[in-house]
Amino acid sequence: MLDVKSHSAVATNTLSAADVEAFLVGIYNRVQNAPGAESYIAFDITGGNLINAGATSDGGLNTFISNVLRPENGLMSAAWNGYYSALYQVNNLLEVTATLPESPRNTEIAGIGHFFRGYLYYNLVTRWGGVPILEKNTKEKVKRNTEAEVWAFIEKELQLAIDGAPAYATGQYYQVSSIAAKAMMARVKLAQDKKAEAATLAEEVINSNYFQLDAFEKIFRAQQNNEEIFSFKNLTIESSIRVSTLFYTYAHDVKGSYVYRPVQEVMDMFSAEDKRTAMSVDTYEGLRVINKYPSGQSGTDPIVVIRLAEMYLISAEGRGLAGLDRLNELRRERGLTDISPVDESAYLDAVLLERRKEFLGEGHRWYDLVRTGRAISTLGLLEREVKYPIPMNERALNNLLEQNYDY
Repeated sequence: MLDVKSHSAVATNTLSAADVEAFLVGIYNRVQNAPGAESYIAFDITGGNLINAGATSDGGLNTFISNVLRPENGLMSAAWNGYYSALYQVNNLLEVTATLPESPRNTEIAGIGHFFRGYLYYNLVTRWGGVPILEKNTKEKVKRNTEAEVWAFIEKELQLAIDGAPAYATGQYYQVSSIAAKAMMARVKLAQDKKAEAATLAEEVINSNYFQLDAFEKIFRAQQNNEEIFSFKNLTIESSIRVSTLFYTYAHDVKGSYVYRPVQEVMDMFSAEDKRTAMSVDTYEGLRVINKYPSGQSGTDPIVVIRLAEMYLISAEGRGLAGLDRLNELRRERGLTDISPVDESAYLDAVLLERRKEFLGEGHRWYDLVRTGRAISTLGLLEREVKYPIPMNERALNNLLEQNYDY
């Protein structure tokens, strides 16, 4: 009598093809939700774009970042736990698909799983450097792999996704696709300073004719657009990710907790003719706010993971001054005039500034400075703060995890 089929859970070793489709929906949900809302803006928090809303000035920015980058800080453990929690389910999915009969759909599902595994490890390696690579779930304590090993693993996973994930269907950017995996691979190549490879991949995405640059009010107001390559739909009914509440005050129409505000430097970098300005920042009752996520406490907003503007800027950076055409093409689309940097150094400054404006509140800034060797000089970080600290509670649970330098 007690041997009743569960309505809410099923053992992975008994999953049918129909069960796997439902499991896949759960994977999207888990990868989207598990790391927490602040994981999506972590590199804005530690990258000098944001400061705690209660700060009376921006002068304490270094102290604010140092206080975040502590092994005992909850933002460190929430992200670590969230990414590995999502990885646990992705590994389950890939284990199941390996046991099912071969079919085109099972190949696609496995491709999606490999995309998510590469995506999760990208988020891990950019924060902590070398982390444990888990291709199968285990209860054993494991050591950290080297950073180089993690990057190689990510490339392997994304190549499997490029080869196996579904083809992109027009307007279906809430679904993982092969072209989304290629776009993510371009990001991964640039992160490793493989500039030529990154630029080539970015150009392939640009020239695929699937996407085109589009208006910010479409991208960040949940309107159908041609720019998004992959996003989490982040439906209110199933999501805990309310980034918007971190930016608006309770006095605002949509209400919020006002945890972080943009620094004045961020407000000043936008000009009146820049079409991104109104969708990026605002001032409400004298308080600065990020305006990309408009729902506040009333609901949720889509989370853009990767979009075409990034491909333009990867191509621009990857090709150096020869990529000025892509930089200026993006600037014109955003309402700005062309620029002509005098040398490669000035050109990289221009590309990074454009990235800062384009991706404000999307989680890029800190790692952009780290990977280009500018984090310490630009933000006044301590030498150790070009890596996140391994969370204190994780090291208490696993004594094989060595702490990052000087924490």
